[in-house]
Amino acid sequence: MRFGRVSLEEAEGAILAHSLSIPGRRLPKGRVLDCDDLAAVRHAGLEALTVARLDTDDIGENDVAMAIAQRLAGDHVRAEPPVHGRADLIAETNGLLVYAPDGIGKLNRATEAITFAAVAPMTPVRAGDVVGTVKIIPYAVPRAELVSAGQVADGCKVRIAAFGPLSVNLVQTSLGSVSLKLLAKTETVIRQRVERLGGHLNHVWICDHDEAALTNLLADSSEADLVLIMAASATADREDVVPAAIRQAGGRVERVGMPVDPGNLLCLGWLRRRAVIGLPGCARSPLRNGVDLILERLFAGFGVDSDVIAGMGVGGLLGDGGGRLDARAL
Repeated sequence: MRFGRVSLEEAEGAILAHSLSIPGRRLPKGRVLDCDDLAAVRHAGLEALTVARLDTDDIGENDVAMAIAQRLAGDHVRAEPPVHGRADLIAETNGLLVYAPDGIGKLNRATEAITFAAVAPMTPVRAGDVVGTVKIIPYAVPRAELVSAGQVADGCKVRIAAFGPLSVNLVQTSLGSVSLKLLAKTETVIRQRVERLGGHLNHVWICDHDEAALTNLLADSSEADLVLIMAASATADREDVVPAAIRQAGGRVERVGMPVDPGNLLCLGWLRRRAVIGLPGCARSPLRNGVDLILERLFAGFGVDSDVIAGMGVGGLLGDGGGRLDARAL
C-alpha cells in the first residue's frame, strides 16, 4: 500500500487518510475520493491531501477484518459485518467466554496491522454481548500477512461454553435467632442467582444448624445437579457443621476457603457425584462474589476442584468488598 501526501490531480480513486471538514461538507477518513470531492477540496483552497492507495496484492481493511473475525469465531460466537476496518464478535448464547490467552497474544504478534481484543477469558456473557473485536490499523494489508495471521487465528478460536439448565437444592440452617424475613430474602437472592444462569431451584429446606440434622437432610434429599447450603454461620474450619455433615452423609470435602473476596468462607464438597457448596455469608447479597465464580463454571460444564479454586486468587479481589459488608449488615 502506498501512503502519503499527493496533489489533488493524483488523488482521484485514492482513500482519504484523515477526515476533512471543508465549507459545506465533511469528508470522512476512509472515503474513496471522486471528482466531486476533489472539486470541493480545491474550492476550499487546498492543493494536496494525505491518501492511501492499494497495491495489487493488498486486501482492503474490511475484507481483512471479516476474514480474521470469521476464523476466530467458535461455538456460539458470530462475526458481525465490518465497518471502518472493525469486525466485532458477538455472543449467541449465555455462558462463559473461553479462549487461550496465549493464542490471542500470538495473533497480535503476527503483524501490527491486525489487532484483536477480547473480554477476559471465563467472563460470563449474555447473548448479544460484544466479546471481541478485530481492528485493522492500516487501510489495507498485504495478502501474505493476511494468510499468515489467518493461520494463527485458526488455532485460537473464541467460543462460549453455554450455561446448562441445572437443578439446585437449597438448604438453609437456623440457630433460632435467624429471622424468617432473612431466610425468605436469602432464598429470593439465591433463586435469582440460579435462574440468571439458566437453572432452577428444585427444593428449599430449612433445618437446625446442627451436624446431625444437616447430615440427615443431605443423605435423604431428592436428587438435584447440585446442593447449596446457606448456614446460619459460615464455615470456619474443616470440623465445622457444613463440612462435617458432608462427610457424615458419605461425601468428601474438596476445599474449605477460597482466595476470593467477597467469598473467602466458601466450602466445596462432593456427594454422590454432585457438588455441595457451603455458601459464605456474602451469598445473601445479590452482588457478585466468589460463589458466582464457582456456579458459573459448574453451569457451563467445567469441573471445579481445589486447584481451580486456588487459581481464582488472580483477579479474586472483586470490587471493594461491598457485597460482604451488605451481607453482614443484614
